[in-house]
Order: sequence, then structure tokens, then C-alpha cells
Amino acid sequence: MIRSLLLATSATGLLATAAPAAAPPFDTPAKVAYLLDLSSGAELLNKNADVRMPPASMAKMMTTEVAFELIDQGKLPLSKMCTVRPETWQRWHGPQAGSTMFLSVNEQVSVENLLHGIVTLSGNDASVVLAECIAGTEQAFAGQMNALAQKLGLKNSHFGNANGWPDEGVTYVTARDLAGLARASIERHPKLYKQFYGQPSFTWGKTLGSGQDITQANRNPILGKIPGADGLKTGHTEEAGYGFTGSAEQNGRRLIMVIAGLDSFNARISESTKLMNWGFNAWQTKPLYAANAKVGDAQVQLGSEGTVGLIAPKAIAITFPAGLAVGDPRLKIRYDGPLKAPIAKGQQVAQLVVTLPDGTVQQTPLVAAEAVEEAGFLGRFWAGLKQMLGMA
Repeated sequence: MIRSLLLATSATGLLATAAPAAAPPFDTPAKVAYLLDLSSGAELLNKNADVRMPPASMAKMMTTEVAFELIDQGKLPLSKMCTVRPETWQRWHGPQAGSTMFLSVNEQVSVENLLHGIVTLSGNDASVVLAECIAGTEQAFAGQMNALAQKLGLKNSHFGNANGWPDEGVTYVTARDLAGLARASIERHPKLYKQFYGQPSFTWGKTLGSGQDITQANRNPILGKIPGADGLKTGHTEEAGYGFTGSAEQNGRRLIMVIAGLDSFNARISESTKLMNWGFNAWQTKPLYAANAKVGDAQVQLGSEGTVGLIAPKAIAITFPAGLAVGDPRLKIRYDGPLKAPIAKGQQVAQLVVTLPDGTVQQTPLVAAEAVEEAGFLGRFWAGLKQMLGMA
């Protein structure tokens, strides 16, 4: 049962009453555009965010995310060496193979260097070599990609290969799901995200003849142009056009953008830069809760405690147009409850739903303040007795 708990707006003590604020306009020739403010959960722009589309190389974000999960679980050492199979090299070298890390046949490459080759160089060869190193075959790895997509709640995406190469519609995503995938990398794996995303260039491989080192620049169109830009991934095929999933953080406020369906490399640069600048400049935030602040409580079923505190895992704000006041928001905690024990400390168990006077809804997660174990025998017996007697 979905439960909602209304919170007293005056508890924020931060916002002056005013007329509802209108969203500032933004227009783009991109077929798809989406902008999310992680500080508040606010969708600042939604243009076809739930329309399925081919991701092109933006699919490599999921390849990277699978690796990040395994690394942080201790199942995949960064130092593990992977072999470039002759068959894989044959398929993914030369002009017909698209972006490349310039791997060599039978070369031994560490997971760490393959990840740089995927994230910074968009190497199709690196993506497949890593997939085969992790799962044995690219097909088996695609199964891991889809399982993780389901776990992360990416409800409208499917992956058929490790690098986003066109596959007659088997691989598809939405802008909303790409933003969710970017958010997962940023929030679930902050150290790995910082280590691999946002690098300006990477050097791997040798030129034919002279044998000089090959250094390639990161294709990220906002890197070095937007302060705080540090990710994520471009994509381009004839079918998909030019796209980009990007992120930047300024003064503790992080935005994630997705733009797709543009008709040129230069358009991707200009539209990505304009959208991110608009997100930071045309909107402002006001704090609601500091990181780790208690927001409320949720009921727990058959637990060692009858309730669990709900806290903000990070600072929570509201987002509204710059230069305008906003009326008092309506705050509500929503969760599927009563929650069932056991509950781990820090587990996401609820949402803070903020409704602004203009009807705009912003949602951010809340987590358990402490662990709650399952109730012992006597606790379960007493709970069952209270339920029978109508006391629960």
C-alpha cells in the first residue's frame, strides 16, 4: 500500500509566499532533449524524454556501469588483464569499425585501461574486449546489461550489444533512462566516476610506420566549456544522429542532460552547451534539508522497531526560475508500506514529494536512518495477535 505523509510546509522556513513562477522557455532543434536537476529531482526540460531511440555510443555508459558494479563488489579488479581475441580485433579495427582504442591482436590490456578506452575514446573495440573479458561472450554480457538496467529501474531500455552499434532496433533507450543511468554512475560509484569520466584525453596504441603514440581527445562537447563539467558520453550513427548525455556540478548543484537526434557534430556542441548553461543560469535552488537531516518516519512491519527514521541522503533543495520568488511548497513523504524488515541503514525506502504552487512536482529519495532487523518470535507473535484483535 502506498502511504503518504503530509509535512508542515512551515518547517522549511525558507520560502516567501508569491505567485507561481513560470518556467523559462528553451527551444532546441534536437529531436530529444531532457534536463534533470539532481538537487531537487526537478525536470527542467522534457522534450520526447520517453520516446524510444537508438543510443549509439551512449550505450557504452551501461557497459561501463556493469563494470563499475563488479569493481565495487570486489569481483572485477582494475588490474585484471584482458586478451584482444583475433576475431574481435578483426571485427573492430579499421575505418569501418567506427571509434577505436587502436588495440592490437592478442594484446593484453587491463580493465582499467579498457575503461579509459571506452569512456574517453569511445572505443568500440575496447567495449567488446571488456564485455568478453567479463562474461565470456558479448551476448552473455548484454544479458548482464539488461539485468542491471532492470535493477536500476530503466523501464524503457534494452541492450543487444556492448557498444551501441546499430542492430536493427534490438538496442533502444529513452532520454529519461539515459539520465537515470548517468545518475546511477554518479551516485552509486562516485570514486570510479571521478576516476574515469571527465578525462580530457587518453593515449593508447601506435601509429603504423613511425610507431608514435596515439593520443585522442575526449569528445565530450561541454568539457572545458561548462564549469564543473565531468561527464558523460557522446553517441553518433547515421540512424541515431548526434547525441550526448552530459553532467556538470556547480556550487553543489548537479545537472544531467540528454540531447539526441541532432544533424551535425557542431550542432551537438552548441546545443549541449546552450542547454547546460540554461539549466544553471535560468533556474535557481533553495535548500529544504541538509544532508543526513531527518525528514520523517515510516512504519515498519514485523521489525525489531515499529518505525524507522527517514533522512536525506544528500542535501535536498527545490528548483524554480531564477530571479523569481516561489510560494510555499507542499511536502509529502511517500512510501510503499508498512516497510518490511529487514531494512539496511542507508537503504532507499521512500520519496520526498515536493509540489510547488504551480503544480510542478519534484521528487528526491529518502533513506533509512538506521538498520531495522526482523522481529524475533515473540515480536512476530505479538504483532499477529494485535492484528487478530484489530489493534494493529
